[in-house]
Amino acid sequence: MSNLRSWLLHQLDAERGRWMLWLPVAMGLGIAVYFELPSEPALWVGPAVGAGAIAAAFFAPAGSFARALAIGLVAGAIGLGLVAWRTASLAAPTLSRPLFSLNVEGRIADIQRLPDGVRVVLEAVRLKGNGVPPAEMMPLRVRVTLTKGAPPLTIGDRLLVLANLSPPAGPALPGAFDFQRVAWYQQLGAVGYALAPAAIIERGKPSGFVRTLDALRADITERILKVLPGPAGGVVASLLVGEQTAVNKDVAQAMRDSGLAHILSISGLHIVFVVGLVMGLVRYGIALIPPLALRIDAKKVAAVLALMAALFYTALAGAPVPAQRACAMAGFALLAILLDRTALSLRLVAWSAVIVLAAAPESLTGASFQMSFAAVVALIAGWEAASGWRRRLHERAEGRRHRWAWRLAAALGASLATTLIASVATGAFAAYHFNRVSILGVAANLVGVPLTGFWIMPWGLLAMLLMPFGLEAFALVPMGWGVDGLNAIAFYVASWPEAATLVPSLPGASLWLLTLGGLWLCLWRRRWRLAGLPVVAIGLLLGPPPAPDLLMSEDGRVLGLRDERGMVHVASARTDRFVSDAWARRQGQDGAKRWTVSADEQAAGLGCATGLCRWRKGPWRIALVSDDRRLAEACGSADIVLSTVDAQGGRCRGPRLVIDRRDAWREGAQALWLDELGVRRETANARRGDRPWVPNSSMRQTAPVKAPGA
Repeated sequence: MSNLRSWLLHQLDAERGRWMLWLPVAMGLGIAVYFELPSEPALWVGPAVGAGAIAAAFFAPAGSFARALAIGLVAGAIGLGLVAWRTASLAAPTLSRPLFSLNVEGRIADIQRLPDGVRVVLEAVRLKGNGVPPAEMMPLRVRVTLTKGAPPLTIGDRLLVLANLSPPAGPALPGAFDFQRVAWYQQLGAVGYALAPAAIIERGKPSGFVRTLDALRADITERILKVLPGPAGGVVASLLVGEQTAVNKDVAQAMRDSGLAHILSISGLHIVFVVGLVMGLVRYGIALIPPLALRIDAKKVAAVLALMAALFYTALAGAPVPAQRACAMAGFALLAILLDRTALSLRLVAWSAVIVLAAAPESLTGASFQMSFAAVVALIAGWEAASGWRRRLHERAEGRRHRWAWRLAAALGASLATTLIASVATGAFAAYHFNRVSILGVAANLVGVPLTGFWIMPWGLLAMLLMPFGLEAFALVPMGWGVDGLNAIAFYVASWPEAATLVPSLPGASLWLLTLGGLWLCLWRRRWRLAGLPVVAIGLLLGPPPAPDLLMSEDGRVLGLRDERGMVHVASARTDRFVSDAWARRQGQDGAKRWTVSADEQAAGLGCATGLCRWRKGPWRIALVSDDRRLAEACGSADIVLSTVDAQGGRCRGPRLVIDRRDAWREGAQALWLDELGVRRETANARRGDRPWVPNSSMRQTAPVKAPGA
């Protein structure tokens, strides 16, 4: 143990120059711990831990590993304190139940163009109708999907619309995506859809920098879709202003299946294109004027203008997390050019992560943050590791007769290697969040990325420059040709067998192991970094958690079961495609279907009749009821009853376990695991804990249920 300790300390001391790279990791760990807690921590916890860590760092020897650990603890405490403070500061009222046929009035804060309509976010909301909450409980922001035929809208308009509203939806099953948490950080208190065309009751002008940019984004999107009304227009709007909601659903699915979906999200690829184009145009433009080129440093002037372009482009796109990261990195790189320093390194990535986490600590849990930083960290670490090999290859090519052929091969090899590294680095995160892995993305990216960089984005930049003069069509039309080609590539690759594979959900432990193992592999430089590989392998080898046998949606209206083959079926009169697809996707299945049984099973009394489905697993007799008239029959012949109707108040006494819609309303989505010994039950609200975004958040303890005869 003494020798091992000495060896570890020697390795750490040799990697002293890389210690700083772990600062955002420590900060992220503090944020991750916050979201893993079963209840909301007090606001003083983060500052108290940070104060203790600062004291420890002060008394630790200068330059020692103990001081480095203490500084890391300070960063973790900062992350914990920041996210706790942000959660408390964004507290806003949320609807407690669905409301129907309301007059919803509010000022448009955001416009999202959908392929088949428009979705708006309203603020300064007023509700009129039955069951409207008092003024102090009125939602601050409401999201409404409008019907077709909505009038032309701009940011700042005051809108009146007849709509149905409901609280933001919770997870479709315990452990699934939590939209209620996302809505909390957006101060979104209700979502709904219009029942009639909306009316503008007051035209408004956007005030403030952010609202002015929102209005500009909406105006640019409208002008793009006017010139390119087909599927290409949605992709162009996504590339230029980050308006992904305008992308055709079939195109978006093909992009995901072919591995080209990252092109639709404004990130490093797009920021690099903008920075490169602006720098190239400015430098070559200055070079064309010899008296000017001799008197100023064209490279530094181009860097300043490129930085301004990157900042404007990021703000115009709504500053999504990948764009924030890319803009921060571009800013540091351009600043390094101005200071005559190295323009690309993992230090830039680290400081970019600190900036993003400080601005929006909740972004750590999103797929966008995780996949964006995973790709960049892996790419830079990979090129660092291959730097010696690339230098020797370049020197060997210089001595060859056909240097252009070597350079072309090197460029193709670099493109292939970049795509492979990025695909491997993000593949596990895509599997965790979306249950989908694109196997053939390398082939699509080898063609799609150069097409985007050398044709689509230059025309896009020209279109933006021509828009103030109303001449954007001259650039948007050829840009649309390139996008049509990109869409064709996506559909072609997506049509290949096994282009994209659905996989069951990975356990949370896999995400922790993959992240920490990958960081260990990428952030260190010495051979001991290879210890991260077995950690990553263990994370990948951890099997999916056992799938539940019975499911109930959070509104208590959709019931599901998993048959002996592991297939998920809907076994209720009502079908919610979003919920049922989420259930199936978590098991690596492409959509759930209605439950049907064989003739023998029907003869045995199984299957579905009007309002009642019967199923059997081992010793358990299960009834799934969706008709109040069949409740008594179900309760008299089943051990477990799941009911979409009210079964409380002594209405169902026979079964060992009864779960009805009231339980779902209080506790969220329900999941049950059956075996020979008993039943394990888990609810979405209990899984999430006592957190501000969880309705009825007091954790409910359920006693174990014993199997028949046990």
